[in-house]
Amino acid sequence: MKIGLFDSGIGGLTVLKELIKIHPHHHYIYYGDNLNMPYGNKSREELFVLANNNVQFLLNKKVDLIIIACGTVSSNFGSYLKKQYSLPIYDIITPTIEYLNQNNYEDLGLIATRATVKTQTFSKKINKIKEQECPSFVSLIENNQIKTKLCEQELNKYLLPLKEAKIKTLILGCTHYPLLDKEILNFFDSQIELLNMGTILANNLNFSKETNYQLELYFSNPNKQILKNVKDIMGEVKIYSKDEGDIKSA
Repeated sequence: MKIGLFDSGIGGLTVLKELIKIHPHHHYIYYGDNLNMPYGNKSREELFVLANNNVQFLLNKKVDLIIIACGTVSSNFGSYLKKQYSLPIYDIITPTIEYLNQNNYEDLGLIATRATVKTQTFSKKINKIKEQECPSFVSLIENNQIKTKLCEQELNKYLLPLKEAKIKTLILGCTHYPLLDKEILNFFDSQIELLNMGTILANNLNFSKETNYQLELYFSNPNKQILKNVKDIMGEVKIYSKDEGDIKSA
């Protein structure tokens, strides 16, 4: 089965890794639109165009289903995309909300992009959740600035209100954020549980067992930084440019 995923950049690779771990025998086609990242600071009008372009790219690859491996697109246009296209489309947020409503989590916090928090997708369906937008995190991750003083300052700036609220469980509401998990846990002195939406989604999906594992990674701007980031996350793999004109090694 051909499974397509898309995100604004490398964040969706955290979802892809969880899918491969739990459902290893499929053909995965990933598209990261890093040319237009970050999505979380864009207008709904811009997001609408980008989301549809990403779906069309994967449709042209003849995928059997699509996973929106992006919290921003899932919260803003997940329902729309599911109705607009005939093939199955899964968003990254719905399984997480269902999981949380089936389990009795207390002192719950959420970090997500500005565009996701603005939709109140989580707070409308989950009682007593403290939401915090983190508009700089995606760019810090994409630009490999996790180990910098700037990142430390931004973590303190956005996570301190949640720490002061004494949350016990933190939802990583953007698929980039698992790439900051060690730094986030360190900030909270390892006193909280982190919920990875990719793990929840992968455990929630039921796919037939197949034996045709393949992996294709496409990026709208496969530059040197993307090559390094992908290698750090996925190991030695090939990366394709969106127009397939170049094939690069990560």
